[in-house]
Amino acid sequence: MTSTRVLVVGSGFIAGEHLNALHQLPDAEIAGIVDLDPGRAAASARAAGGVPWATDLAAAITEWSADAAIVCTPNHTHPAIGRTLAEAGVHALIEKPLAITPAAAAELVELFEQRGLVLSAAHTHRYAAYARAVREAIVDGAVGRPRHARITLLGGWIWGDWRNWQIDRNRSGGHALHNGVHLLDLVTWWLDDVPTHLHAAGRKRAAADLEVDDYLMITVGYASGATAVCEMSRANQPRGIGYREVFVQGDGGTLRLPWDNEGLLSWGHDGTRAVPAGPSPFLAQARTWLAAVRGESLGEEPVTGRTGLAAVVLGDAAERSLATGSMITLTPEEAR
Repeated sequence: MTSTRVLVVGSGFIAGEHLNALHQLPDAEIAGIVDLDPGRAAASARAAGGVPWATDLAAAITEWSADAAIVCTPNHTHPAIGRTLAEAGVHALIEKPLAITPAAAAELVELFEQRGLVLSAAHTHRYAAYARAVREAIVDGAVGRPRHARITLLGGWIWGDWRNWQIDRNRSGGHALHNGVHLLDLVTWWLDDVPTHLHAAGRKRAAADLEVDDYLMITVGYASGATAVCEMSRANQPRGIGYREVFVQGDGGTLRLPWDNEGLLSWGHDGTRAVPAGPSPFLAQARTWLAAVRGESLGEEPVTGRTGLAAVVLGDAAERSLATGSMITLTPEEAR
């Protein structure tokens, strides 16, 4: 079997998840790790088994003969990195959101399409067992025609201190773009409908000085008249316990996924924490993406660049609604 040579750009927490997935795929070879900080790059390369590391992306692509890349850098850097990859003929899986503006995300999508390259957005929740179970139940007709969906994802504070780029609006785009796109993508996928308008409300729960809202409530309306509500928090207490709940109402039934704590509960001297159960969605995501890179099919296509763009449009609309307090109506071009 010929291996696909994959380089990883960025060496933060989420890069570790992608690297773990690549290690489990016999048809993937980690070509190396690129990070602007040589110390971080070297440490991540050692942890990944002693793979090469570099600080110059363009040089690394050539030297390592990379076929594909996973981008795990701050959101505002995605367009420039994506252009470098596309111009070098390298397929890409880019962490959500694709970009922090719809225009930049659209440019990336066009660039990869023009070159016949695979661009996938890392909406990893789509590969999680709970999300697939909801989707399959709806497709199988469990609720008839879905008319309303609600998803709640509540977690504790995950950003270390005031230097973290996630709470810098200019770098992350805001919480609706950074994390909210997960939920907005899921409900739109489940309902299989075209969003037409959106309203968002938010709070700063952890600290009043935050630039971004760490609690969000986003309501979406769709062309068919269906609605969705997305609730997300990164300031929940206690910090170590996550809360997830899904509710779908259709004209033929109701689907409910009650709180499952996103896995198992572990009680110990260091407190209570969640232990994830079930297969890794990062593994399923990597397997599906690499199959598409090789022109193969596993019965489904990866989350495409255009799907990632649609999520950016919704995240951007949510941020605009948060800023103005008003309902945002999507244009036909934005909604498609």
